[in-house]
Amino acid sequence: MDFDSIRNDFPTMRTDKGVYLDSSCQSLRPDSVIRAVMEYYESYPVCGGRSVHHLANEVSIRVDETREKLASFFNAASPNEFVFTKNSTEALNTVAWGLGLRKGDCVVTTDSEHNSNYVPWLTMRDSLGIRLRRSRSGMDGVFDIESFKSAMGKDVKFVSVTQCSNVTGCTVPIRDVIEIAHDHGALVMVDGSQAAPHMKVDMRDNGADFYAMSVHKMLGPSGMGLLYGRQEALESLRPRLYGGGMVGLVTYQDVDYAPVPDRFEAGLQNYSGIFGTKAAIEYLEKVGMDNIAAHDAELLKYMHEQTQDIGGLHIVGPEDPSKRSSLMSFNIDGLGAHDVAMMLDAVDGIMVRSGMHCAHPFFVSRETEGSVRASVYLYNNRQDIDRFATALRKISEQFGS
Repeated sequence: MDFDSIRNDFPTMRTDKGVYLDSSCQSLRPDSVIRAVMEYYESYPVCGGRSVHHLANEVSIRVDETREKLASFFNAASPNEFVFTKNSTEALNTVAWGLGLRKGDCVVTTDSEHNSNYVPWLTMRDSLGIRLRRSRSGMDGVFDIESFKSAMGKDVKFVSVTQCSNVTGCTVPIRDVIEIAHDHGALVMVDGSQAAPHMKVDMRDNGADFYAMSVHKMLGPSGMGLLYGRQEALESLRPRLYGGGMVGLVTYQDVDYAPVPDRFEAGLQNYSGIFGTKAAIEYLEKVGMDNIAAHDAELLKYMHEQTQDIGGLHIVGPEDPSKRSSLMSFNIDGLGAHDVAMMLDAVDGIMVRSGMHCAHPFFVSRETEGSVRASVYLYNNRQDIDRFATALRKISEQFGS
């Protein structure tokens, strides 16, 4: 795979002279995705699933085709197992609040979750009386399967875990986690926000009951996410939003809900985003997820080689780059994370993320105020890493302690 030629498919790469290393926050978009979004507005700017004129019918067909593409790409049993959301956060909350958990029910998470997979459970603990336990990782964030086993018990109704940390890049062995959880009679939700863009995800192989994704991290439009759920699992959920599009027949006394996935898609949908989602999945399919994973690993190894001798640099997470999927979080002695990020941008247009990355408990528990995060994707190359390392070394030498 010629990854250098891939850069030409991205208008930001063609026009901006900086280095984009913030894909863990949001990816850039290729021409094909932008064209798909524009096609909706230029050719079919109407509502699908309601009107029966020819433009509306075309939108409805495109929506169905997108679900079919998703089912094929993720090896799901049915296109109806995919719900369109605006991001992973909405997908995670849809499941959390739709489960019907009661006082005393126990939910297990890890200590490395994004706020979107922790705040809902804290809120339900305070409002509903559920109990919350978490498995503990080492100081470097590497998942501890034995700690997870000890957190499980007969009282556990639900397990909700990230597949890949957005801070350390550490990957959780979700097949093992899901098998253990199912043995205890618990359902499992996986936050795949950082995993799905960078590695092959097979729904029938991993056995997840629910899986959340942010399409905006995988070359798709902003404001698009996905909730995968096994048919039976989705049917067991209560909807969170109510109104048009998610019902069959409503009378003054009763309501019949539409079948899944429609019952979770109340109101008019982000049709341009759905058009773009299909184009994004087709682009990833063309490049190949195994190729993307190998490319990410090669760049991260090179980043480690080029930065390991920089004075005062400390990795947040495991030192071994092979244990960090697609990203490197770090700090420089004597400098705040935001200061480093702003200086990288000022020195050579290096764009990274800084702060607690919406994973506050991880940093608070380690008495760390945050980190700088450099993340790679399929459009990055070694020249990007060279520029990043050169700028970072300059900052460390001139301003670090």
